Amino acid sequence: MKKSLRSNEHSILNRIVAQRRRDIDELKLKLPQATLERQILSAPSTINFKHRLEGTQTSIIAEIKRASPSKGDIAITIDAAEQASRYAKGGAAGISILTEPTWFKGSLEDLYSARQIVEHHTPKRPGILRKDFIVDEYQIFESRASGADAILLIVACLNANEVSRFLKITHDLGMEALVEVNTEQEMEIATKANAGLIGINNRNLETFEVDLNTTQELAKDAPQKALLAALSGISSREDVARFEDAGVKAVLVGEALMLADDPGKLIKTLIGKPKI
Repeated sequence: MKKSLRSNEHSILNRIVAQRRRDIDELKLKLPQATLERQILSAPSTINFKHRLEGTQTSIIAEIKRASPSKGDIAITIDAAEQASRYAKGGAAGISILTEPTWFKGSLEDLYSARQIVEHHTPKRPGILRKDFIVDEYQIFESRASGADAILLIVACLNANEVSRFLKITHDLGMEALVEVNTEQEMEIATKANAGLIGINNRNLETFEVDLNTTQELAKDAPQKALLAALSGISSREDVARFEDAGVKAVLVGEALMLADDPGKLIKTLIGKPKI
C-alpha cells in the first residue's frame, strides 16, 4: 500500500510530485532507461559523498537554487558552473544542485556543468548532490548518467519500501543518498532502511514553513551510525553552531549563499574558519 503524502492532494508537495511524475513519463518516451544504463558505462566516476562530508569541522553543502515555491525567483540567471566554482574555492565539501524545472527552475544541465567545472578542483573536489523529488528509479539512473555522486531521497514523497529499494539502487550504481526527514515517523523509516546519511529538513514541505528546532528535536532519534545534515533556514555561524551541538556534521545552505556577494567568504564564516 502506497504511503500517502502527509496532507491534502492540493498541497505544494503533492503538486510538485504529480508534475514530476508527468515529467518522467515524457522523458521515458524520449530517452528510455535502457539508454541511460548504457550512458552510465561512460559516465564520470563518483566519489563517496558521505566520506567527503566527514571531517573535524562541520561540512558545508552549498546549494545552487534558482527559485523556490516559497521565495519565487532567487537568482534565476545564475551561471551554475561559475557558482559551483565559487563554492568549491570557498571550501564547500558538497554542492547541491536543484534540478526540478517547474518550481525551482533547475535542470540536469546545471548539475552536469557544475560537475564539469569542479572535476579537477584541488585538493579534493566537492561531492555533487542531485536535489530533486525522486519518485521513480528512472531518476536515479538519470542522476548517475549526469555525473551525480549522490541523490536526495525525500521520505515524504515515498513509502518505506521505496526508500529501501531506491537506496539499494543508488548504492549499486556507486552513489550515496541523502535521506531527508521532517518527522519522527520519517526518521523511523530512514533508520529501518539503514540510511547512512540523513538530512533533517527544518522546512515542512507541506506548508514550506521553517522551524530550526526540528533538527535538534529529531537528531535525538537518529541512528548513531548515520551522519546527520541539517537542511533549510541556515544563514549564520550561530545557526551552524546550534546544530553542531545537536550532533550534526554537515549543513546545507542555499538561499543565503545564492544571494551572498562573496559565497566563498560566507562559507568560511559558516564553518567558523578564523579570519586572516
